[in-house]
Amino acid sequence: MKIVIINSGSSSIKYQLIEMPSKDVICSGMIDRIGLETSNLSYVTNINKIEESLPIANHKIGLEKIALLLMDEKVGVIKSTQEINAVGHRVVHGGSNFTSTTIITEEVKQKIKQLFELAPLHNPANLEGINVASAIFETAKQVAVFDTAFHQTMPVVAYKYALPNYLLTENKIRVYGFHGTSHKYVSEKAIKNLQNSSKIITIHLGNGCSMTAIKDGKSMDTTLGFGPMNGLIMGTRSGDVDQSVIFYLVNTLGYSLDAVNTMLQKQSGMLGLTGFSDLRDIESNAGQGNVDCQIALAMNAYRIKKYIGSYAAVLNGLDAIIFTAGIGENSSYMRQLVCTDMEYFGIELDDAKNEMRSKEIREINAPQSKTKILVIPTNEEIEIANQVYGLLLN
Repeated sequence: MKIVIINSGSSSIKYQLIEMPSKDVICSGMIDRIGLETSNLSYVTNINKIEESLPIANHKIGLEKIALLLMDEKVGVIKSTQEINAVGHRVVHGGSNFTSTTIITEEVKQKIKQLFELAPLHNPANLEGINVASAIFETAKQVAVFDTAFHQTMPVVAYKYALPNYLLTENKIRVYGFHGTSHKYVSEKAIKNLQNSSKIITIHLGNGCSMTAIKDGKSMDTTLGFGPMNGLIMGTRSGDVDQSVIFYLVNTLGYSLDAVNTMLQKQSGMLGLTGFSDLRDIESNAGQGNVDCQIALAMNAYRIKKYIGSYAAVLNGLDAIIFTAGIGENSSYMRQLVCTDMEYFGIELDDAKNEMRSKEIREINAPQSKTKILVIPTNEEIEIANQVYGLLLN
């Protein structure tokens, strides 16, 4: 069974063509920095590797470019779209409607659209991917895998807000959590690779960021909540902010609610602190003495440390922390900032191991570290393929 996986992030598209059940990756690639002046595209098969820098204004243009490459006469891997049995889509917010992998119908698409306000940087891109793929791969089953599903195991004390009860029972306002496919994938990899790994904190750092406390393979708490905006400092999102700031912006400074929403979602985070949303740019400028970038990196690490302490308390101990996603896997500097002065939690980094680059799972903790520090490349696409294949078999 050939399954195309489309993972549309807030500023990126990752894609793979996977043969199931063997999990052979026929083709893979990524487009990042979507919407910026220059985007990066990669397309990799067993025979060909293409890397381009070109302007890609939005997700629709990016997805159409990917489809053309898949069927290209010279570098393509399929001759006809009818070779594709299914397309698996990462969808960020499933709300209270979707708690498991779902075949996409018009009704499902409408429900995904209704959740745009809760995930404005993601669900529109996810639905765009669904619509474009439906038009291109007409005979394939379109399947949605929801980021929120993994976090359904959270206890009520973790997912319930201290608001009037009817807002939960009638309006389903609660913590949903996100990046579930990534947290699930890397935590399962850690459990397989470590003898003692019942208490894990997964740290997903990309343009969007989140952490999850995982006990015996189940999500117990996570930093993102009702929408994917709170918790850690992100590329353009503020993360945690005092609610009083919102009222002050509206009532005293005269901002409209729409303007505040745009600020918190698209103009804050690392972008608001530095003028850059891409961590590679921020690290480069920090190294050249840019004080705003230096402070922003320190703030980012500080917020992560606070949640490590919080989740170690939730888990009543800590066996391992896992860094994953674009920043978590590739930024040795961010990992070093996070792991410095964390000996109380048994976290001690090996600087030499931290600087090593690899696409494999690796331990970067010092020998005496009581807590394992792992870098595990996430593969949300394989996890999505597993879930799509399992659904279609049943």
